[in-house]
Amino acid sequence: MEKFKMLLAAALAAELKMSATEVRDMMETPPNPAWGDIAIPCFPLAKVLRKAPQAIAADLASVLSQQDVVERADVVGGYVNVTLKGEIVARDIVTRLMDGDMGYGEVKPGSGKKVVIDFSSPNIAKPFGIGHLRTTVIGHSIARLYSELGYQVERVNHLGDWGTQFGKLIVAYQMFADNDPLTEDPISTLYRIYVEFHRVADERPELEEEARLWFRRLEQGDPEARRYWQWFIDVSLREYQRVYDLLGIDFDHFLGESFYEPLLDGAIAEVQDKGLARVSDGALIVDLEEFGMPPCLLRKSDGATLYATRDIAAALYRDRTYNPEILIYVVGQEQILHFRQLKQVLQLMGEPAGDKLVHVPFGMFKLRDGRMSTRRGKMIFLEDVLAKSIELAAGVIAEKNPELGGSEEIARQVGVGAVVFGDLKNGRIKDVVFDWEEILNFDGETGPYVQYTHARVCSLLRRAGDEARIALASADTLTEEHGLPLVKLLGDFPQTVARAAGAFEPSLLSRYLLDVAQSFNRYYHHHRVLVEDADVMSTRLAVVSAVKFVLAHGLYLLGISAPDRM
Repeated sequence: MEKFKMLLAAALAAELKMSATEVRDMMETPPNPAWGDIAIPCFPLAKVLRKAPQAIAADLASVLSQQDVVERADVVGGYVNVTLKGEIVARDIVTRLMDGDMGYGEVKPGSGKKVVIDFSSPNIAKPFGIGHLRTTVIGHSIARLYSELGYQVERVNHLGDWGTQFGKLIVAYQMFADNDPLTEDPISTLYRIYVEFHRVADERPELEEEARLWFRRLEQGDPEARRYWQWFIDVSLREYQRVYDLLGIDFDHFLGESFYEPLLDGAIAEVQDKGLARVSDGALIVDLEEFGMPPCLLRKSDGATLYATRDIAAALYRDRTYNPEILIYVVGQEQILHFRQLKQVLQLMGEPAGDKLVHVPFGMFKLRDGRMSTRRGKMIFLEDVLAKSIELAAGVIAEKNPELGGSEEIARQVGVGAVVFGDLKNGRIKDVVFDWEEILNFDGETGPYVQYTHARVCSLLRRAGDEARIALASADTLTEEHGLPLVKLLGDFPQTVARAAGAFEPSLLSRYLLDVAQSFNRYYHHHRVLVEDADVMSTRLAVVSAVKFVLAHGLYLLGISAPDRM
């Protein structure tokens, strides 16, 4: 549809003494499809053109009516409602999507540009809990959306791999682990002994001092302390990788807080050189009162640095190393103030990173009953949630299609896809309430529903056979009652992808895929695809092929598999 909107915008540009892009930006979608495909409000033009909106609308309708692609242009009050010729539009959309062409032209919007995206970021030696799901799947989808638009995406996992907790872990391991080799369920062991340390330290406060001494040794490069620290990182990453493999997620860089430690003094010096830092009660701060924010703390009175210091160093490093268009941070909404402060400090420094920085916040993740039974105690591991979803999906598939081959892999795709889609169909700023029955419903607004629709489409193409002709042979079939609305909806795919990327909002794409699945199922209910009339069948198969591309590629951009059988 975008192609035709730009054609009409170009036709009106001279009449309105505006650029085609400015005219395109005025265009709206009529609230009722019966009113047309495009609405152009003329009220904003009245003052500039010194004419009544209805008179302007009449002039524009006259120009538009002469365009080959326009069926009619109706003046309704101060609007022009434009109906496009269905066959021309449908033929263009289906032909393009059958070829996997998103219609970006020879050069994609992000070609030659980079973005850096920071997401997931678990804390080393801590459980990869259900709370990490949102940053992980939202970030992964945003990364794929930007890659789709042609950007070179640098995916960064900013690990929590530094701090006094590692001194505590070393002491805890020596006291409570009984020389456990950490080969079986290491995260549970490390989590257990860390909790035990805090319990015992309440009665023996000297353990806190011992932990501080161990962390000081770590900071100073002591070989024994470094050996423990690196060991904890290695076993943790192996465990986390299993979750990432289940989700189909990879990263370009695992750069934890420790990576930026050598850069902190330089970052602080740069802030000071710009005259932005001052000492307050022994601490080094940047005063942000005039911007309505509390001070940004760079160094505590005891000399310790903080998250803000590390994030300033990280932002400077990422900007200077990769020179991106955007620095994206997918971090919970509880950190909104932190990122406002970070952005403001970078802008005060005159650093380009300040204008590039985008915080993508999201709401909390909750289970409907507030808990989930797990062998690991109170902490809900994300891996356990995915495993349970796969198990439930396997049960549903066995009931619905017991003869299905490869059901184990399909259950994995459906189970994981259900969890991911259950998150991404929601606006990211909203809290997500997780419900097993809802996410695995094959008929509801769920991942399995979209996947099942894709599998149905694949089944139709298989049943048609390899020799079946797939071509736009029948104009009447292409514009039939339930077919044309479906095709026009498919035509919105590229713009939906672009909007989802621009808003850092995968839910826009999720909701669109639900609309496509519902529209296709209506179409399939009213129109048999495999019919005797060769031209009708080949045209409907062409529409089905376009649906297959949109559903499969859309699911991919969400980080979800599209099984061809279910």
